[in-house]
Amino acid sequence: MQALISVSDKTGIVELAQALHDLGIGLVSTGGTAKLLAEKGLPVKEVAEVTGFPEMLDGRVKTLHPKVHGGLLARRDVPEHMAALAAHGIDTIDLLVVNLYPFVATVAKPGCTLEDAIENIDIGGPAMVRSAAKNWKDVAVLTDAGQYATVLSELKTNGKLSDSTRFALAVAAFNAIS
Repeated sequence: MQALISVSDKTGIVELAQALHDLGIGLVSTGGTAKLLAEKGLPVKEVAEVTGFPEMLDGRVKTLHPKVHGGLLARRDVPEHMAALAAHGIDTIDLLVVNLYPFVATVAKPGCTLEDAIENIDIGGPAMVRSAAKNWKDVAVLTDAGQYATVLSELKTNGKLSDSTRFALAVAAFNAIS
């Protein structure tokens, strides 16, 4: 199993990542999140290692890549999907943890400039959330730190997440980005 973690609000993320690691789940992450997890001694692979492509444009492009979205969107029950992943060296991503840039909080600040607002428009995060939620039967998507404990409890108890949990997470994810 593999988790991709890319969060703006890092509340509880180290504890979540540690628990996922303890369960044998591999960790992939972006920029500042990867740096934080590595500083805490967690084995984390930067998304650039997965894609073979560096973050660019001041971090505007990091997860918009077929090796990310292929890993999220591939249906595990469709042999052609799995064959395509294998042919292109793409690993599945089974758990996505994303919370978006704080756009609403940023634009609510007195003195917020247009540039500040523009830089807090998240592109890659919502794209990953949509990909994961679309493929909810195979991928769990967490968009809020309040979901971490419930998901960890179920993973520890059952070794996997139920369809009903993954579906509820997908509904919450679509609500978070709409």
